[in-house]
Amino acid sequence: MAEFNKNTYHDQVNNINTLKLRQMQNTLPKFLRDFFLGIKDTTSTRTRLAYAYDLRIFFEFIKANNPQYKNKKINEFNIEILEEITAQDIVEYMDYLSYYENEEGDIQTNDERGKQRKLASLRSMYNYFYKMELISKNPAALVDFPKLHKKEIIRLDPNEVKDLLNNIENGEGLTKKQLEYQNKTKVRDLAIITLLLGTGIRVSECVGLNLDDIDFKNNGIKVHRKGGAEVVVYFSDEVCAALCDYLEERRGITTVAGHEDAVFLSMQNRRITVRAVENLVKKYSKLV
Repeated sequence: MAEFNKNTYHDQVNNINTLKLRQMQNTLPKFLRDFFLGIKDTTSTRTRLAYAYDLRIFFEFIKANNPQYKNKKINEFNIEILEEITAQDIVEYMDYLSYYENEEGDIQTNDERGKQRKLASLRSMYNYFYKMELISKNPAALVDFPKLHKKEIIRLDPNEVKDLLNNIENGEGLTKKQLEYQNKTKVRDLAIITLLLGTGIRVSECVGLNLDDIDFKNNGIKVHRKGGAEVVVYFSDEVCAALCDYLEERRGITTVAGHEDAVFLSMQNRRITVRAVENLVKKYSKLV
């Protein structure tokens, strides 16, 4: 896929999501194009792409479980199908989401949060077409959201934070293979974890940082919030020291074209991904 050199990381993500959504629309009912256009000004590209994934699962369920549609391609479905679906069909779909096999033969499961998100996608679609008076009923509105159980918030106390940072520095508790990578990424990993702990920014905001987003004069970083808003988040001297150590190392790295502005790099010298940061946080957290 082509690089988007002249845009910010936030713009790059939006461009990539837009291309993915266009590709996905070829596998979805054609009437959904109006839905995605209709919600464009009120949703992010990430939200619309998530809707597309969720709605594809729904129409795959309808195709597999309704003899009338088994021999039809999903992109051939007409909007009239929405009139034929009942609230009971959606209840059965919610049950199906608990455990099912996708087209590639992989087993998929959803907890109450996954089900709630997928029902929200259905409701958004039905609400749009109902408000546009293109359908006469809205069965998705009749189905209750699954009850969410409170998710325990895990916090580290000061001693655990200290242990976590020490583990990154000395690699204690890591496997031999993990240590091989850790020796190459220790300074970067310490800067990432210290920044996350010291500022509370999201992983995606950390990944999206560019070199000119860091202001050492005022100890602040410019981050792009959801929806594209820019805010300045200030950091401590400890975070400053970790960033300075990493950036000294970073200056000696030649990046892949299109990733020159990225603060945090992968071992392939590209902007590090959200998944990679999540994995390194999990790896080190298990040691505490």
